[in-house]
Amino acid sequence: MYTQSMDTDPETRNPVAKVSAVGRPEEQRFQATVDAEGKIEPRDWMPEAYRKTLLRQISQHAHSEIIGMFPEGNWISRAPSLKRKAILIAKVQDEAGHGLYLYSAAETLGQSRDEMMAALHSGRAKYSSIFNYPTLTWADVGMIGWLVDGAAIMNQIPLCRCSYGPYARAMIRVCKEESFHQRQGFDIMLSLSKGTADQKAMAQESLDRWWWPVLAMFGPPDADSVHSGQSAQWKIKRVSNDELRQKFIDATVPQAELLGLRIPDEKLKWNTQTGHYDFGPIDWDDFWRVVNGEGPCNKERLAARVKAYEEGQWVRDAAMAYAVKRKARQHKEAA
Repeated sequence: MYTQSMDTDPETRNPVAKVSAVGRPEEQRFQATVDAEGKIEPRDWMPEAYRKTLLRQISQHAHSEIIGMFPEGNWISRAPSLKRKAILIAKVQDEAGHGLYLYSAAETLGQSRDEMMAALHSGRAKYSSIFNYPTLTWADVGMIGWLVDGAAIMNQIPLCRCSYGPYARAMIRVCKEESFHQRQGFDIMLSLSKGTADQKAMAQESLDRWWWPVLAMFGPPDADSVHSGQSAQWKIKRVSNDELRQKFIDATVPQAELLGLRIPDEKLKWNTQTGHYDFGPIDWDDFWRVVNGEGPCNKERLAARVKAYEEGQWVRDAAMAYAVKRKARQHKEAA
């Protein structure tokens, strides 16, 4: 779902050295395949930096899907109707599936799932900053669907054409399901905005809190995005952070107007010369605080993930024991 932090190095914030496409024959063949819009597969030769970039991006994308279950999961028992509860359960279940697709894709690059989990639980691996904000009201569940998943779709559709085959194929299914998530979120916001005065006020208050963190989801400005140039050359990244952010704003403002909600940006206005909306400055200091672990819910969300993993150890052990027993029985029957 959310790849904004993949273009940042929150510890050093220094550029990663680029790998030249010219040199050894295998390097030339690799770049020629990428340039021709071909797909790189797990057994193909690839630059080590390409492999590491993909591992970082895909694993952090997977972590974001799994951590992203928590903000909405705690509203399942408090959903306002049985219909909303069923929809939310399905949505959270989808996020778990997305994480599994992506962990599987990352494993094709030579890193085990246990290693990826250890990196997440120790704080060495990052996940999307947006999941470190609290869901205080039911409107926040709608806001995550409408804005957060809407931003994710903007980011992820280009990833369906990523040069790495397993990632691109996983994203096709993920994007189809994310479109459902965005629609259900908008439906919640539409119901609230057309409801009582208190319900509309709840929707507006939620938009006021989520708007700026969602804009930051796309990552830092292009000039400060340390991996974007190389990722673009390798066709991992197809559209820049600033272009995605602008596209999202242009698409979302008319939706907010339809809902009767006010975007919390006094500088927001349509620019007839550029054909885009102008908007105010983003608080990048807040973004970096959250990325570096100092957001409102960083510690809470990571602790919940570690607790869930530890409490589920017996299930993994039982599944492994069953698999070993089944394999032994199959060998015995074959003999």
